[in-house]
Amino acid sequence: MSEALILLAAGGTGGHLFPAEALAHALRARGLAVELVTDARALRYGGEFPARAMHTIASATPRGGSLLDKAKAVATLGFGTLQALRHLGRTRPLAVVGFGGYPSAPPLFAASLLRIPTVLHEANAVMGRANSFLSGRVDRIAAGFPLAGVCGALAEKIIVTGNPLRPAALAAAARPYPGFEDGKLRILVTGGSQGARVMSDIAPPALESLPKELRERIELTQQAREEDLARVATAYARAGIIAQIAPFFADLPERMASAHLVIARAGASTVTELAAIGRPCILVPLPHALDQDQAANAAVLAKSGAAEVVRQSDFTPQWLAERIASLAANPEELQRRAQAAKSVGVTDAAERLADLVLDVAQKKDRAETARGSRS
Repeated sequence: MSEALILLAAGGTGGHLFPAEALAHALRARGLAVELVTDARALRYGGEFPARAMHTIASATPRGGSLLDKAKAVATLGFGTLQALRHLGRTRPLAVVGFGGYPSAPPLFAASLLRIPTVLHEANAVMGRANSFLSGRVDRIAAGFPLAGVCGALAEKIIVTGNPLRPAALAAAARPYPGFEDGKLRILVTGGSQGARVMSDIAPPALESLPKELRERIELTQQAREEDLARVATAYARAGIIAQIAPFFADLPERMASAHLVIARAGASTVTELAAIGRPCILVPLPHALDQDQAANAAVLAKSGAAEVVRQSDFTPQWLAERIASLAANPEELQRRAQAAKSVGVTDAAERLADLVLDVAQKKDRAETARGSRS
């Protein structure tokens, strides 16, 4: 007898794939099979994704560009929906769970046409465009944070489960805040899974301008885009700062747990992991996001007292140098912010989401059975 299947659908960035990965682990632990539908970008993050199969279905983003570009994107999504209909008709999963990004649209749309139970997970504090498009067709919506601006019938579908944490983040969340006994100040600078040039523009000159005795205390880990690696490394070498620099760190949660201070964008996965692991942070939300989702995410940690949020236009080398110097002189403040972050962390979100998915699948199955018995 084959295993019951849950199909996960996610865009190929860390923000979509990491919570999908966490749910996959939770579902597999319950004896369920998992398959993933995504795009080519997922190969960077999904090499060890816990699924028995990974599928690519045609998708595109129908915003931006010319009218012709938009028409082509809609046609691509239509073709992807036909592909998804064939795949779902063959595999008949118990449920389809979408995690955002337009690659999740064809599988969820097809599932709704086939009356297969559907759950949509929104990681951010504001619903994204793809998820907004799908929200009216799904059975339930799982939210990583309380969602702003949602009301009426849509609000009744929402359950705040938190954002599922991948196993590496759960392991990091068990580590206490590092002490200062060796005199070191460990700083992590990250721009999220896509990287952020602003971090490479601002952090090196900021740290270079610090007093020599403080520079000698710093141990730095920084994520930088490939094209920025050389100039960032040169700046830190000139400043005498010990630094590890790379475009991507597969062990980022472990590095986050080792840090006294994190300087980052405010993507949903980053904010969720900072809260669960419990680390003080300076957050620089992406300024031009259509939905201002990162600003809403950052506000969750700012409200707790864990985060200092700064607009990118105010994020200057002088400002950052002053904040780092101030916090370095006040370790008690860093420890207080770490505790504040921990107070809003959620570590069982994957189990909560797994419960919701199975509940939706079972309720729909019971409803179909009841309709069949009456006919």
